[in-house]
Amino acid sequence: MKFIEKQITKVKTWIKNNKKETILLIAILLLGSFLRLYRIGEYMTFLGDEGRDVIIVRRFLVDFDLMLIGPGTSIGNMYLGPLYYYMMAFPLWLFNYSPVGPAVQVALLGVVTIFMVWYITRKWFPVKGINYAGLVAALLYAIAPTVIIYSRSSWNPNVMPFFALLTVYSIWKVWKEKKYWWLMVASISFAFAMQSHYLGLLLLPVLGIYWLLTFGKVKKNKKVLKVFKKASVLSGLVFAFLMSPLVIFDYRHGWRNFAAMSEFFTKRQATVSAKPWKALPNVWPNLVQIATRLTSGYDERVGVVLAVLIVVFVLGILIKRKKIKKKFLSSYYILFVWLSFALIGLGLYKQSIYDHYYGFFFPAPFILIGALGAGICKFAKNKVVTKLLILGLFVLVGVNLFNTPIKYPPNRQYQRSVEVAEKVMELAGEEKFNFTVIAERNYDGAYGYFMEKDGAKMVAIDAQILDETLAEQLFVVCEMPREKCSPTSNPKAEIANFGWSKVEEDWEVAGVIIYKLVHVYEL
Repeated sequence: MKFIEKQITKVKTWIKNNKKETILLIAILLLGSFLRLYRIGEYMTFLGDEGRDVIIVRRFLVDFDLMLIGPGTSIGNMYLGPLYYYMMAFPLWLFNYSPVGPAVQVALLGVVTIFMVWYITRKWFPVKGINYAGLVAALLYAIAPTVIIYSRSSWNPNVMPFFALLTVYSIWKVWKEKKYWWLMVASISFAFAMQSHYLGLLLLPVLGIYWLLTFGKVKKNKKVLKVFKKASVLSGLVFAFLMSPLVIFDYRHGWRNFAAMSEFFTKRQATVSAKPWKALPNVWPNLVQIATRLTSGYDERVGVVLAVLIVVFVLGILIKRKKIKKKFLSSYYILFVWLSFALIGLGLYKQSIYDHYYGFFFPAPFILIGALGAGICKFAKNKVVTKLLILGLFVLVGVNLFNTPIKYPPNRQYQRSVEVAEKVMELAGEEKFNFTVIAERNYDGAYGYFMEKDGAKMVAIDAQILDETLAEQLFVVCEMPREKCSPTSNPKAEIANFGWSKVEEDWEVAGVIIYKLVHVYEL
């Protein structure tokens, strides 16, 4: 209790001495909260993957069906660990099994990440008076369209920015402030980052380098070395414990996940290169894409200019490093290491790079921009440079706000899933039925969740036990134009296994077509 009281007193004292910065920070957090929570139930993504996730987590809550693996990856036939599923459990229960609950959790975690961006930037680049570096970084992070989009839906990669930032900050605390027990925080947050997306592995070099640097500093002091080793061993054990469900699953299933990962990194040369120098030609294009997609509100011209400025600023820091304060320089270095491994890792990937792949370093460019801009304003003798930087900030804020996601109509995927599921259940009545979806990028998980939750007699067709699983009616939801549906001849397994059929009737509900198929028996 005394520790908590001491921390509360410190916060109150800081707020009293920094009223203007506190007001600005609160305004940024409120803006970030609004952009993430505004009509979240209508804007959130809710398709097959999201439906599958809530089905699994609801079964855990209702039937205590323990989860040993998490979602499958889009490539390589690999599975993540189940930590995100366990994270989803409380908000799903709190919101009475509504999928909006886990989405709200992700949004709130996104707001906490805004605060952390401010706090960590302020910690890494401390100045007297208002810390504009932290405020600029937090503001840009709060309004960035890509960050907002991935902060308002329940999906495992969406929690990665928080845990990635906490991982890097924790190892910095170990290295710079000699807080060795922060290794425990680093191991826990790294486990969560890894289990939200396997690109979290690119945080491992950052952890390894700064662990070795810390070991190099403490190895001559036996007393400190003992504490460091103890913290390292216990942190490793905690990490192993958090990863153990995935290991148990692998052991029970012939190490299929391990085999898939080995094949992915050793044999799938069409997907990823094992030669680090192959990343070099992709560094600049990836930097431009990162600047455009993350920090420049999708404006390619601003993204190119910003990428050039980042390179110039970074080179300037490296050239003038002897004139920069050590505490600033060490913070720049950890940012450079973080971003460098991100660019190298993404440069080795040979397929399309989607925005959510950036999750393991989402906050890094914003912290770097805030720190560089504030540093130049402070040390530049030419007032024209300062004015240009302020103008550049207004441009960045403008393009991000202009392209804010909330200006577009909501997708209402959650509402559509509810309406369609309720209609299918109404049509099926008390009879058993089979169900499937025809779509380009969706499957039955989103609709199936509400049917299972409401106790519908939906049965998945199993070709091995047709007698038990084949119903007299099959409902097909088609999300494509009518001329592309062809519900009776579509090659989907559920339709093929249903056998010869005809469309008895169809209905248009919430922008999709519901077909009722029944068997056609030969005379």
